[in-house]
Order: sequence, then C-alpha cells, then structure tokens
Amino acid sequence: MSETQPALAPWLQRQLSGLLTQRGHAILLSGPSGLGQYRLGLALVRAWLCEQPTEQGACGHCGSCHAIDVRTHADLSVLMPETLALDLGWPLDEGAQKEIDDKKRKPSKLIRVEAARDAVAFTQTTRSRGSTKAVLVYPAERLNVESANTLLKTLEEPVGEVRFVLATEAVHLILPTIRSRCQTHVMAWPDETEAVAWLVERAQGRADDAQARVWLQAAGGRPDDALVWGQAGLTAAIWTALPQALARGDWSGLADWAPAQQLAVLQKLCHDLMACAAGAPTRFFPADRLPTPPRWAVLATWARELMDAAKTVEHPFQAGLLQEAWAARTRQVLALGARKGR
Repeated sequence: MSETQPALAPWLQRQLSGLLTQRGHAILLSGPSGLGQYRLGLALVRAWLCEQPTEQGACGHCGSCHAIDVRTHADLSVLMPETLALDLGWPLDEGAQKEIDDKKRKPSKLIRVEAARDAVAFTQTTRSRGSTKAVLVYPAERLNVESANTLLKTLEEPVGEVRFVLATEAVHLILPTIRSRCQTHVMAWPDETEAVAWLVERAQGRADDAQARVWLQAAGGRPDDALVWGQAGLTAAIWTALPQALARGDWSGLADWAPAQQLAVLQKLCHDLMACAAGAPTRFFPADRLPTPPRWAVLATWARELMDAAKTVEHPFQAGLLQEAWAARTRQVLALGARKGR
C-alpha cells in the first residue's frame, strides 16, 4: 500500500473485495456519514484503474496508483464540491481556480453544473492509459438538479469503458432518476471490537480501548466520525460530564467547538433523553450520566428547534449570541426534567 493511501479499515476491505466482483458500470455507495464512503469509493476507482490489480484491490505501487495519489491521473475525474476538493487536495478546473483566486466568488459547497459538464466531456475523450476511465462523485447528494440532469444520459449510456462510483451520506436527497441508473451498495457498519481496534491504531498512541469506545459512542457507532471527535481532543471525562454540566448551565466544555459540533452534541443529548423517556437504551451518552428527562412534549419541541437550527448552522449570524441562546435553552429544558424528578 502506498504511503499516501493508508490501508483500508477491515470492514471497508471486505466490502471492496465484494464490489470488485460486480460488473455494473455505476455503483452507488449509500449510508450515513462516518462509514467511509469516500475512502471506499476512492479504493474502488484505484482498483479499476490499477495496472496490476488483485482480488483485494489496487497494488499501490504502479504508475496508475501513484498518479491517483498525487491527484494527476488522466483517466480519473473526481466530481465534488469545490470546498471539499480543496480540503482533500483534488485540483479544480483552471477557470474555477482563477475565479476563486481572484476573489470573484467563493468555492462552491455544491457540485456545480460546469463541473458536471466537464465530467461528461471527460467520458468522451480517449483513454490515456489502461482500458478503463472512472468518475468518482462525492458526496453525490451535493449534485443540484441541473448538475444531476447533466450526468443522466452519460450515467445511463456511458461511452466506451467508463465506470462511475457515486458515494452519498444522504441517499434520499439524490434524484430517483440518478439512483435508478446505479447498483446500490448499502455501507456496512463495523462491530464495536473491530472499530475500537482501528481507532486505537489510527490514534497512534493517543488513546486506549476505553477512550476509543467513548469516541465511538459519541459518534453513534460511526468510526470515521469517531476519529474526528478524537482528533478534536474529546476525552472520556469531558464527554460523560457534558450532560450534567449543561444542566447546570456550564457551557465551558463546548465553548471552543464550532457551532455545528455544539449543535450535534445538543441533538445527541436530546435523542438520548427521548430514548430514556421512552424506556429505550441510549446511544451517545451513558444512561447513568444523564439528567432526568423532562416531559415528552418538551423534548419533542426542543428536537424541532434543534432541527430548525441545523438549517442555518453553517452560517451563524452571531456565533457568541447563538451559543448563549443554546446554553440558556438547554438549561431551561433540563431544569424541567429536574423539577419532574422531585
């Protein structure tokens, strides 16, 4: 395996081996965030384009694998929002890059129709090496209606040996016409033991099994999301103390986190309180560390408020005031549970 392409997690490797036996020209990787859709999709196109592939995937050493590692493979088109492409090191079209560099516009968070047209044009050119061309679309739910429709005909009837991988974390947002042209693969969840071992390995000495289990619980069992929590410095002590701290109005445990992360914590807390109120197991926090749940109607109202907040969380108008409002509302909701428990 190449230095820039770490070995796949074992549950992803098993899925890759299975997908490589399929002969369809378009595969849709579907599942919630944190299950590795991007890494599996990239491993799949690497194997398709590899000069010496095996049953387990790409060799990691040939010229094709190296070209993908350095983001220069002429037979691979990666279609993703410009913001994500810049984060992951994939080059933008020269015209788009110039517009962004010249401050004429900001990088797009959607897959632009111009990029979709470039991908269609890419499928119609002669192959540079090997016998296959590949298109990776991630996250596919970021295709707007116009860019999705641009891909439709090519996705249905590709010219020559062209194969597609579409990877999504919100399949319900993808047009039915796109979904119907793909073979859907539902992402597999790892078991806890396997995921914990992988997290400890990726943490490189910064976590033991107990700490990794807390990350995994905080992420609802999604290993990639768990790794993000770990990289953000989340500890077992901080996580388990959060519910009671928020009940006291103590926001310090969240103060340095981005608004999206803060909101995610509140949604997880609301979920677990609703689970407790319904007599069901919790998913994110230890049940014995939760405050007494308030009435179901109070929790349902709070859940709707948090869902509404999620629609604009990436564009907070006043982050400081937003935090104050969330902290006050959280304390108010949890105080109703404390009164109920008396």
